[in-house]
Amino acid sequence: MNDPLRLVVLDCDGTMVDSQRAIIEMMHATFEAHNLELPDRVEILRGVGLELSVGIERLLPDDHQLELSDLYNTYKQLATAFREEGGHQDPLYPDADEVIRALDQAGWILGVATGKARVGLDHVLELHDMADLFVTKQTSDSAAGKPNPEMLHNAMRDTGVEADYVFMVGDTTYDIAMAVNAGTKAIGVSWGYHEADELLEAGAQTVVHSYKELFAVLEEMSQF
Repeated sequence: MNDPLRLVVLDCDGTMVDSQRAIIEMMHATFEAHNLELPDRVEILRGVGLELSVGIERLLPDDHQLELSDLYNTYKQLATAFREEGGHQDPLYPDADEVIRALDQAGWILGVATGKARVGLDHVLELHDMADLFVTKQTSDSAAGKPNPEMLHNAMRDTGVEADYVFMVGDTTYDIAMAVNAGTKAIGVSWGYHEADELLEAGAQTVVHSYKELFAVLEEMSQF
């Protein structure tokens, strides 16, 4: 009997790459362009992983009379210009490159589920020479944003892997809630933008503290 296919789906920002500097700069520039008070750094990072317009709205006063689409478009235009000028050199977290490639060599199917748009994800993966490693790439412009389970449903459809053998890995409660909603396994990482205890409370089976630990945990949890 053949072993079942195993799929690990990684979040991008805060899980694979440390993108906080670029995200904060772009959000501050967006608010500045609309003559708005600059949002707090911590609050910006708390919303990383959500679809962009949702992430922007949570930074605005409840009684705002602004058109979200205007801020959304400003952010996208600024991010595109910054990227084309050679910005957004989001670094990988320690051992991410080695472990992601080791998972591929060990027979894992690799996927990404991110609040980024596809152009932003493609930029990150190409920057780190990883584009060909990922079989399924789920982004906020092709599916409903987290914690809606659509991205994971699409990843399972793309790969033919059953939910019991799908492991969502992320740094925010939005990642964990998406996995819970999709009926997949959920693993939190402690180096991102939400706290470990929050990830466990949201439904993560465990929280890891390094990429090398992640490899070991995935191999152990996938032995049924």
